[in-house]
Amino acid sequence: MLASCSTLNYYTQAAQGQLELLSDARPIDDWLADPSTNTTLRHRLEMARQIRLFAVQKLGLPDNGSYKNYADLKRKYVLWNVVATPELSLKPLQWCFPVAGCVNYRGYYNKDDAQSYARELRAQGRDVEVGGVSAYSTLGWFSDPLISTFINYPDAELARLIFHELAHQVVYVPGDSRFNESFASAVEEAGVEMWLQEHGNPSMREAYERYSTRRKDFLHLLLKYRRELERTYASPIGDEDKRIAKARLFLALKDEYQVLKANWGGYAGYDRFFAEPLSNAHLASIATYNDYVPAFRSLLRQEKDFRRFYRQVTKLSKLDKPDRTAALKVFDASVPNAPIMVQRSTSALP
Repeated sequence: MLASCSTLNYYTQAAQGQLELLSDARPIDDWLADPSTNTTLRHRLEMARQIRLFAVQKLGLPDNGSYKNYADLKRKYVLWNVVATPELSLKPLQWCFPVAGCVNYRGYYNKDDAQSYARELRAQGRDVEVGGVSAYSTLGWFSDPLISTFINYPDAELARLIFHELAHQVVYVPGDSRFNESFASAVEEAGVEMWLQEHGNPSMREAYERYSTRRKDFLHLLLKYRRELERTYASPIGDEDKRIAKARLFLALKDEYQVLKANWGGYAGYDRFFAEPLSNAHLASIATYNDYVPAFRSLLRQEKDFRRFYRQVTKLSKLDKPDRTAALKVFDASVPNAPIMVQRSTSALP
């Protein structure tokens, strides 16, 4: 009974949060026509509209109501995700929901609610992370709005986010986050490359290159320590020795991050990752967004057209998970970061 009540409360806050977000959103044209809208916001909304049009015309992404409205939330994040793992394992807990299937997090629209649930999990001996989320996709079930939590991103980063979230509306396999996120990440990478070719300038390309380099550097750092922890937990040593090794590795991760940060000239954009004490939960989902990206990029390079690419990915999505994973390994990923030359789609998918 208590479990049922908890689940009901969770779904209630999720439904209320989504409805409040949609009710706060107004069409971009309304914001632009409002004399009280400041110049900076006007520019960002106009840029978002251009990016949205590019997504439809050049990337073949859905031409629907998503990202045609804007909501000012008056808070830093749209929601907070709770991720949890066992004390000596990097395998995240899963929660299963209608439509989305089983995922490695629970999202809360109120930070206090997320922290409260995190305390419950910690009391059970779990490693837990609570992380703020700037954007998410409802997979086309609702018209996802532009939000104040990400509207001020630099142009190329804003394009990256919009392309990624719209890609989830093209193909989404319930319960296979690694497939879904890798596909969307491949679309975002190829999309931003094309967008910068057509709309970028040298300064913008240089800024995005710096951003991409820092992002890759940070990912490689986290993957390095994830692998070290995996080896530690799989080793035959006792649990107390594993705890000692775990603490040592997290200290080393923090120290190496400071070196990386210095190499970036003091860029502090990833400091928030260390806002809470480091735990397995921080590293649990690191591979999810990247594992199959090289395979998807190789497939897109092979197809040379977004429409054909999406059709092939849709076919993959209908396979059983083991067959889907095996099929992805077939694609040659020897040059994962090479530019992808594709034909421009001229309209949205039917």
